[in-house]
Amino acid sequence: MSNGDHPEPQATANSGAVAVVGLDLRGDEPAPKKQIYSWALWDWATQPFHSVILTFIFTALYLTTNAFLPPELAQLDKTDPARVAGIAELTSGLGLGGTIAGLAILLLAPVLGQRADAAGRQKLWLGIGTGALILCMLGLWFVTPTPSLFWLGVALISAGVVFSEIASVNSNAMLISIASPKTVGRISGLGWGFGYLGGIVALVLVIVFYMSDWFGLSADGGLPFRIIAVGCAVWAIAFSIPIFLNVPEPSLGRPDRKVGFFASYVLLVKDVIGLYRNPGTRTTFWFLVASAVFRDGLSAVFTFGAVIASTVFGFDFIHLVIFGVAANLIAGVSTILAGRLDDRWGPKRLIIISLACMIVSGIAVFALVDTGQVAYWIGGLILCAFVGPAQSAGRSFLARVTPAGREGEVFGLYATTGRAASWIAQGAWTVLIILTGNTKFGILGIVAVLLVGLLLLLPVKETRRSVRLSH
Repeated sequence: MSNGDHPEPQATANSGAVAVVGLDLRGDEPAPKKQIYSWALWDWATQPFHSVILTFIFTALYLTTNAFLPPELAQLDKTDPARVAGIAELTSGLGLGGTIAGLAILLLAPVLGQRADAAGRQKLWLGIGTGALILCMLGLWFVTPTPSLFWLGVALISAGVVFSEIASVNSNAMLISIASPKTVGRISGLGWGFGYLGGIVALVLVIVFYMSDWFGLSADGGLPFRIIAVGCAVWAIAFSIPIFLNVPEPSLGRPDRKVGFFASYVLLVKDVIGLYRNPGTRTTFWFLVASAVFRDGLSAVFTFGAVIASTVFGFDFIHLVIFGVAANLIAGVSTILAGRLDDRWGPKRLIIISLACMIVSGIAVFALVDTGQVAYWIGGLILCAFVGPAQSAGRSFLARVTPAGREGEVFGLYATTGRAASWIAQGAWTVLIILTGNTKFGILGIVAVLLVGLLLLLPVKETRRSVRLSH
């Protein structure tokens, strides 16, 4: 397909996938390793927010525990219906905050990502999003164990989710500046893998902190958890610096797309409609729709995984942290290895296998709730093994179906509009818990979103052209 003055798309020799101009500009010349590892370190820098604060420690072992229940409920037995309902109210409140955060991403991320793309200022907005995320983590210091401060904790964590997504919009866009058609799968996998491995190191440090009896600090006032939140902020500051020093902007911008703030929404709608109406880009449109849904389900696995382990399966502190280390180790290694399978098999097959395995595992975890913690150790870790590969393959799939000359626009839509569905899993989790009064039914909400995403992906065609050197 010809696209104005842009060259005809070329197929990569290894994968048979249609390349994009942004990736072709580097050709076969590998990016300096310093740039690649500096880009991957940003995931390492921000992962403790997701692993330590959002998933395994702060929300699961502090914010959604009896520390934030009214005293008359906190004193009841763990199996007392009133206490179970009180904990469910906290977990649904966390889900409500995530739902609102998803809607905020829907309203803000498309415009901010589009404007950064037009101005060629991805690093500026990466810095703004990262800096605001760090401030949210620092703010958690003030969330002492008082029921009235529960919503402050939810607000800061939800705002952190929004700023993290705004930053990741621009981090994803910067992938184009360091990847080639032959390496996009493995570099994308390296970034996700670095993130999970960074989460392991952060969780191991938390274990050391715990096993050392908090180094003699008093546990009153939730002090250890508040210190952990500040530590995650310091970690993010230290390891996010290299990407700003060493990784170039993906483009010089597109001045023709500079419009006013509200006019950006009009331009966004036109972009989406144009992708759908053009037969050459309709595959890209449907992948954006499918990926928006299944990626939201993938995010929910880590967002609520530890909450499920703690409130449904009764994991205590040390077991939950050990589970977190195992989950991140499995996710990190599987993602790095899957990057090579992505380049060999094609990303769609990898995503389908990953989603199918996660759906089966999720249903098994729900069905085996009464059998005890072993069910979650097995089923939960299987879920984690397939999250990263699906996330990484989703990013590389888009690179392989993006028409020549449209890379900035389409990657922006993926990283922004594709994230606009980030309220769906949060909403499904919240509604099912409210309707049943039991946190375990939130598992089915996550599974349902993964299933819908899989069904939407199945009819999407993967562009794969065989190439012969004589061509």
